[in-house]
Amino acid sequence: MKDYTQDITTYLEKEKSVIDLIDKQAINTVMNVLEKAREEGRQVFVMGNGGSAATASHYVCDFNKGISYGKYQRYRFICLNDNVPTLMAYANDISYNDIFIEQLKNFYRSGDVVLGISGSGNSENVVRAMLWAKDNNATTIAFTGYDGGKLHQIAEYKVNIPVHDMQITEDLHMMLDHCMMKILCQ
Repeated sequence: MKDYTQDITTYLEKEKSVIDLIDKQAINTVMNVLEKAREEGRQVFVMGNGGSAATASHYVCDFNKGISYGKYQRYRFICLNDNVPTLMAYANDISYNDIFIEQLKNFYRSGDVVLGISGSGNSENVVRAMLWAKDNNATTIAFTGYDGGKLHQIAEYKVNIPVHDMQITEDLHMMLDHCMMKILCQ
């Protein structure tokens, strides 16, 4: 049997060190933006690709059910990557780069929130959707990693995980969800 304990320790130590680098005030600001959206009855559109798509789906579950259950004013999160037939129709007939923009055109109302999750910050379909949202009076939020990429430059509000490691970035994007959920449930 191979002993992986040193590799496990190295990974966890790196993750712990990155946690200390995350801008806590940026998280606080995003939480206040999301609370304002809830209070005003705004929709929050969330999207991502790959692991970030799974994280986006998880955010919807935790905010719509986890935080909102039993409350008069509820969150209205919608995940733009959850309807696979819609995604494939847009990807096939128009462009994969426009799968999120086209859905926003159907459901977005001025003043809604658009939250893009991208480890690199350069996912073209998320970047295009964020640019469209910004041009259409959305409140924009980006959760990124690495140097933040294009998404970090576009979004009005952002939380960057400052590490050049996709797995740790994705871990900590999920941690942000649970951190915000735990606090906002109180």
